[in-house]
Amino acid sequence: MRANGIAYSTGFVSDGVNSVARFDLTAVRRELTVIRDDLHCTAVHLVGGDARRLEDAGRIAAELGLEVWLSPYPIDLPPDEIHALLTDVADRAERIRSTGAEVVLVAGVELSIMGRGFIDGQRIEDRLDRLFGDPAARGARIAEARSRLDGFLRTAVAAIRERFHGRVTYAAIPYEDVDWGLFDVVTLELIRSAEVADGFPAAVRSVTSGDKPVAITGFGTATWRGAADVAPRSMDVLETDPVTRAPVRINGVHERDEAGQAAYYGELLDIFDREGVDSTFPYLFALSDFPHRPDGDPRDDLDLASPGIVKVFDDLTWEPKIAFGTIADFYRTHTTVDAGDASAR
Repeated sequence: MRANGIAYSTGFVSDGVNSVARFDLTAVRRELTVIRDDLHCTAVHLVGGDARRLEDAGRIAAELGLEVWLSPYPIDLPPDEIHALLTDVADRAERIRSTGAEVVLVAGVELSIMGRGFIDGQRIEDRLDRLFGDPAARGARIAEARSRLDGFLRTAVAAIRERFHGRVTYAAIPYEDVDWGLFDVVTLELIRSAEVADGFPAAVRSVTSGDKPVAITGFGTATWRGAADVAPRSMDVLETDPVTRAPVRINGVHERDEAGQAAYYGELLDIFDREGVDSTFPYLFALSDFPHRPDGDPRDDLDLASPGIVKVFDDLTWEPKIAFGTIADFYRTHTTVDAGDASAR
């Protein structure tokens, strides 16, 4: 692979509340340095709903010599607000790029589900239920979502390119059937579950057979035994507050399985490398609002539902999980670009 990356959250914004309550740039620099030096990453996928935070983290990543993928992550925003967020981040991305950094702008993530206006429903849960709840209507609803998304992306990408002169991509769910002619990089959220495992390598191969480089984002699994089998839904063991969506507790007793999580990441990285993927971004470094609580009621150990490769404690200190070492070892032996030498890119 050309670029070895990881997703790094700057905070997801839902109903005006940011999942990362305190954004400490000193901590961000420290963690991005760990990502470069200890995880052996050459790139970082910065995700979040606050444009200023994305720029601040992007500048730090650029100073550290990382390839910067800026990824606005709109949750439940209508199309006009998504458009405004994307163009705002485009201006910020160009400021970072003008310093000589390699910057890729990700023009949204899974917008048909994450944003409003493509599938009916005010909240993500409503849209998922509408899309998958009635199998007989699913085909028509997917077709409608594709059409709406295509119209949105054509307008948004044109506006982005007026402001930003680096590479542009979009992190797609495969069913969205995006017109990749609009973009410089094909980026897909590909998450293997047990039911698609046999055909997964061939599916990846079919994607990389085209002319454009392929990046894979969004892949990972939670930290309980059996999570890898249901990886796209492995976070569903978490109960959240119905109003604020804040994590509350685990919905039952689940056995911790860091080794299983690590094996999943290692297996997928091996497949992606073997099948010619250009850039990989496991999801993700940490979820600070999913604290690891090893003592007491196991249902309070929210890290069981986290795909993070470090476990974060209530005081915001953290420790690597086994998956951290698995990814670090893979990247250390598969590095093709010196993360500290931006001129090599």
